[in-house]
Amino acid sequence: MQKGVISLGEAFVDFISMDQTNTKYQQLLGGATVNVAVGTKRLGIPAYYLCKLGTDEVSQFVEQEFNKEQIDISYSVYTSSKCICGVYIHINENGERYFHSYVNATPDEVLSEDELRREVFERAKIFYFGSGTLFHETARKTTEKALSYAKDAGNIIGFDANLRLKRWESEGDCRQTVSSFLQYAHIVKLAEDELYFLTETDSLEAGLNQISRWQIPYLFITMGSRGACAIFKGNKVFVPAPKVEAIDTTGAGDAFMSALLYCFHEKGQPDSLSQLKEYLQLANKVGAAATTERGSLSVNMLSQKIID
Repeated sequence: MQKGVISLGEAFVDFISMDQTNTKYQQLLGGATVNVAVGTKRLGIPAYYLCKLGTDEVSQFVEQEFNKEQIDISYSVYTSSKCICGVYIHINENGERYFHSYVNATPDEVLSEDELRREVFERAKIFYFGSGTLFHETARKTTEKALSYAKDAGNIIGFDANLRLKRWESEGDCRQTVSSFLQYAHIVKLAEDELYFLTETDSLEAGLNQISRWQIPYLFITMGSRGACAIFKGNKVFVPAPKVEAIDTTGAGDAFMSALLYCFHEKGQPDSLSQLKEYLQLANKVGAAATTERGSLSVNMLSQKIID
């Protein structure tokens, strides 16, 4: 029996400044696809992570964090020349955190298509990916090969756009590439502004009308504190977000996606709007709960308890 969720991507380390001198940092595992892998595992689903790792001290830290979360990285690849990407978060004079710099010393050291192993797709039930590495030609080809393996294995395929425009050569290249991958997924999650960007529209109805040409089986649009909606067979269902005291929205979308994948893994593909609404309600609950703690990995919130 196939069981588990595969996440394909790139592991990051977030270096969070400890004070306003911005000279001392707390080191944390990060990256959208990593967050989803951790989220699904904390919700009780076996998780596999596919990436390229190094052998230096930072890579050892990343490996330790994966092991701590009980995420299977045995299908990842190691090379001594790989350096893990780093994101530096500083604190300004008002005490607010802000993005300072992105460091990637080995941008071409990514998982290649010949380093993928078909076996993991035959073991897992769901394959999940995002757009975070699709700007890189090798990573894009690896993703295409992974999608081929996932399709052959009968995996449910989930895609979260998670757009980061600074990594792309142009908005047009980003829009064209990301849009081309929509056709492969059973589950697609977009933030409202990502829907507008991809469809070049400025309203929800116009955006949904434009994106309907891709005939996505299950489309989810997150709208921050307002909630989220899902579209199934041309019908839309909306669920408002729970009221919480949000202190950090980092990773809320990844938590939302983790809960969706949990639902599809445990209960299958919904065949009615009422069942889809149930999935949406849980995803909203988990996503909102993740905002009540700092950091992209909310330890206490992404747990089996939230489902019970």
